[in-house]
Amino acid sequence: MRDRILTYTDGFGPDDPYTPPGDSRREELARGVGHLLDGDAAGAERVLAPLGLGVTRLTDTDSGRRYDEIAALRPKGEAARWGRLYLTADSDVRWNVQVPHPVSDRDTEELGVRLLENTPSGSLVVAGAHRRAGRSDAADVAHREDSAFHSIVVELQKRGVPGLQLHGFAESSDRPYEAVVSGGSAQSTSREASALADRLESEGLRVCRGWSARCPLEGTTNVQGRSAERRHAGFLHVELAPDARDDGRDADETEEALGDLLRTWSED
Repeated sequence: MRDRILTYTDGFGPDDPYTPPGDSRREELARGVGHLLDGDAAGAERVLAPLGLGVTRLTDTDSGRRYDEIAALRPKGEAARWGRLYLTADSDVRWNVQVPHPVSDRDTEELGVRLLENTPSGSLVVAGAHRRAGRSDAADVAHREDSAFHSIVVELQKRGVPGLQLHGFAESSDRPYEAVVSGGSAQSTSREASALADRLESEGLRVCRGWSARCPLEGTTNVQGRSAERRHAGFLHVELAPDARDDGRDADETEEALGDLLRTWSED
């Protein structure tokens, strides 16, 4: 699983071409994802195939867990730039991790994969292009509603599946934190957000809480967060410094804390 996903994202670059799918294609994609979430893989395949997408059942060799993958049928086709979805095939989907800026926000894609591998009952949504690919900000899917990424996330939100969106930031003097935790566009706190911030701080990480302080990068313009607020779906926006998402103690503690959050959602 890990190699499959990371091999896909490794090739992303800022000079790559990228064109978002049109309205009708996004609608069909959402319909196909809905079929798969409802347990109808054959129906999903019928809807997705004309878009250049397929459904594949995978088994993780380490954990033995099974997943359904929605991915492009042709590695170099247009749909390959739209991203991928991985859904647990062993239970109902209880949570999803979102990686909107793979490679651009270094190591967020690898953290997302580890969380999927190590925590049951989840799903992973990975954007299909570098944040700066294409024209202007076309591939900045955290701030664009005209993306496959957004369509997939919204379909999960419609079913009440809470989401954890991972971001990364560069260290600087005006960001003296290892993590910025917020609800995105929602300025109120949630039990899960507060518990996550407490847990990270208990491990010695410096945390800025978006609901009680003026934090940089708290995701107030994030379109998936706005959609979650409208649909009353759980959503956490987490920005991580390099030390909290690569190798080392801070990254290990961060991964464990995020995993505990996902396990809480799994049990709800």
